[in-house]
Amino acid sequence: MLPAQMFVGRTAMRLWGLPHPEQWNTSEPLHVCVMPNAAPPRGSGVKGRRLAPHRAQRLIFRGALVVDPIAAVLTSAPELTLVQTVTAFDALLTSADNYPGIHTARPMATREEVQGRLDEWGRFTGCATIRTALGLAREGVESPKESETRLLIMTGGLPEPVVQWEVFDGMRFVGRVDLAYPESKIAIEYDGDGHRTDKEQWRRDIRRQRELERLGWIVIHLTESDLEDPAAFLMHLRRAHSARLTAGA
Repeated sequence: MLPAQMFVGRTAMRLWGLPHPEQWNTSEPLHVCVMPNAAPPRGSGVKGRRLAPHRAQRLIFRGALVVDPIAAVLTSAPELTLVQTVTAFDALLTSADNYPGIHTARPMATREEVQGRLDEWGRFTGCATIRTALGLAREGVESPKESETRLLIMTGGLPEPVVQWEVFDGMRFVGRVDLAYPESKIAIEYDGDGHRTDKEQWRRDIRRQRELERLGWIVIHLTESDLEDPAAFLMHLRRAHSARLTAGA
């Protein structure tokens, strides 16, 4: 790469560890940008573009020149759906140190900083999706599947659940659940493969579920197959939510 070039778009997202919907493969071209007065790079394995200097910070990360994480998402906007953009923003805003794949050495971003960058950028391809997604993004999310589950629930006509709700028994901490309706005592947990293959994790999950149920919580689990075909999961959640509202009334 020449000194004036830097990684941008999906390549920058991958370097920072931000979730991108396309699975990486060795044939994927590297996305590289240059200043507006320069010629974008051409050639096999490279996708060149121009980017105004005020739209991105120029950073060195893992030995590579790359745009900052906010610009990485904004320059990926044309190829992301609303759900995918919210998922990327959730990852961008999170302070969780257990978010899968994300590099904790990345510059941290706040909602206000993202909004400020959007104001600076003005109109651009995909800006409407980006602005809507920022309003739906939440701090504290711990995985892409949590984002997808939250949006699935909202799309299904249910109220938005709280992210990473902490449950206490008096002063004793019981656990933190992925998503929750605290007033109704309903917890929604996404179970990835790690919950099945890690014996200790599986045992902790069972102990915590027993504790939650003892305290009157309904715990509803879902997996990848529920995200692909959500009808049964949403029906189960609606029934639980309706039953708790009726009981509360």
